Amino acid sequence: SVPFLIRLFPSLLTKFVYLNFLAFPFFVDFRRPELLVNNTISLYLTTEPGVTVGIWHTVPGSRAAEAQGKEQRWFEEALADAHPVIIYLHGNGGTR
Repeated sequence: SVPFLIRLFPSLLTKFVYLNFLAFPFFVDFRRPELLVNNTISLYLTTEPGVTVGIWHTVPGSRAAEAQGKEQRWFEEALADAHPVIIYLHGNGGTR
């Protein structure tokens, strides 16, 4: 019966392969990363008209003391300094 259901509803296959309808852990507000991860803020980048990408910016542990209590502007300026930036692409779960 599974092949028959996949033939009738091909979108089911992608849902069960990628499981992008699940957001784990449950009941966590990923727009407020400072509650989950130290020295992290949530930013939004407009990549093209009508497309906005949400990102987290986490400063390394070596700058943790410097980042304590800073506003979003400090984190944005920290992205522009000479330190390297590591981009981590987490997947398709709809969370950061």
